[in-house]
Amino acid sequence: MAKAKTHYTCQACGYQTAKWLGKCPDCGAWSSLLEETEAKVDDKRPAWGASGGASKPVKLQDVTAETEVRRRTGITEFDRVLGGGVVGGSLVLLGGDPGIGKSTLLLAALDKLSRHGPVLYVSGEESLRQTKMRAERLRVEGDAIHLFAETDADRVLQAAEALKPQALVVDSIQTMYLPELGNAPGSITQVREVAGRLMAFAKRSGVPTFLVGHVTKEGSIAGPRVLEHMVDTVLYFEGERGHPFRLLRAHKNRFGSTNEIGVFEMKGAGLVEVADPSALFLSERPQGKSGSVVTSTLNGTRPLLVEVQALVAPTGYGTARRTAIGVDGNRVALLAAVLEKKEEIPLVGCDLFVNVAGGMQLSEPACDLAVCAALVSSLQNRPLDAKTLVLGEVGLAGEVRAVGQVEPRLAEAAKMGFQRVVLPAGSARRVEATKLEVVGVETLSEALAAMFD
Repeated sequence: MAKAKTHYTCQACGYQTAKWLGKCPDCGAWSSLLEETEAKVDDKRPAWGASGGASKPVKLQDVTAETEVRRRTGITEFDRVLGGGVVGGSLVLLGGDPGIGKSTLLLAALDKLSRHGPVLYVSGEESLRQTKMRAERLRVEGDAIHLFAETDADRVLQAAEALKPQALVVDSIQTMYLPELGNAPGSITQVREVAGRLMAFAKRSGVPTFLVGHVTKEGSIAGPRVLEHMVDTVLYFEGERGHPFRLLRAHKNRFGSTNEIGVFEMKGAGLVEVADPSALFLSERPQGKSGSVVTSTLNGTRPLLVEVQALVAPTGYGTARRTAIGVDGNRVALLAAVLEKKEEIPLVGCDLFVNVAGGMQLSEPACDLAVCAALVSSLQNRPLDAKTLVLGEVGLAGEVRAVGQVEPRLAEAAKMGFQRVVLPAGSARRVEATKLEVVGVETLSEALAAMFD
């Protein structure tokens, strides 16, 4: 009998070698190479592909393009991040820290989808009794929800073939395994092969499939990087352990925008949608305090009002610190240099701390002016008017550049009770009608004068 061939695979990047190495030559990780048995070729198993089997090449004009049909889960924030609903045959990967609410969210989504027919929830981590207990806590009583506690991927596919569900959830992909591979569940080879089988099933049957993925201590989804390339959508569920609010972000979406976010609140009965995130992020804003400025950021089609906080204090060390949470630290250093050089505001000998309240991440330059205003407000201990919104990109010459999609930002500000907005003159000229007092500025000097004089 021929001996099974083995190789060593890096569990961090998937690099393979015939012999063991202490350090992976590809990614540099130490002690990450584990011995794995090469997969056996099964001639009897059908070669399912994305099209569901062997096919012939066809001309582009001969392919019938049907209208994309989306099915809403009934969870508005979830549907928003997915791009308007679940697409048939899509493969969605949901990652997040342990206990963040991944299983809770998908179980609630299955409860809504079960109204259209049977759905299947596969748990590789919990027993049927444990899943039932969570369902009772979430008040999920769908008669069409089928539970299956199994880690053998072949049995999961057989059950899905027999049931023909409206949706399939596999919780989690790292617990599934294929017996013929001979490797431990969660290894690079197992995750890659199981994901490939599930992708083939989803594309062939048209059943939307959700995969729950574990994350590493660095925050990325565990397993081979090819896993994120294979799936149609990659979602991350984020939030602080001691904080009740959760943010759902799309890092990849073949059927929608990656800029949308969904906001949830974790309560005793499960996740609850937050219909007005702007009010949530501003609910605990201090009144009459320096270093606090409100700006508007766009996440896909949704404008959100967020609070930018800054603390400027004399440094007690030789080198001043620059700490930023929720905004790029390099951008904060750049804006501090512009204030120092162009406005002669002394920040060199001060520690700068910038924070975006509520755990939001600001990536667009439209929030530059708000960061500058917060730094100056904290340094001079001069609070900004609580009813003033600040918008604008700041250039290296001290100019304030225009921002896009001003109308929805101002509409959200007016709804939240703001009365005045300081924004670039180029953007102010394009504002047609608003309830706010619009102050257009062209330079950083004009902006600071309009806000503090």
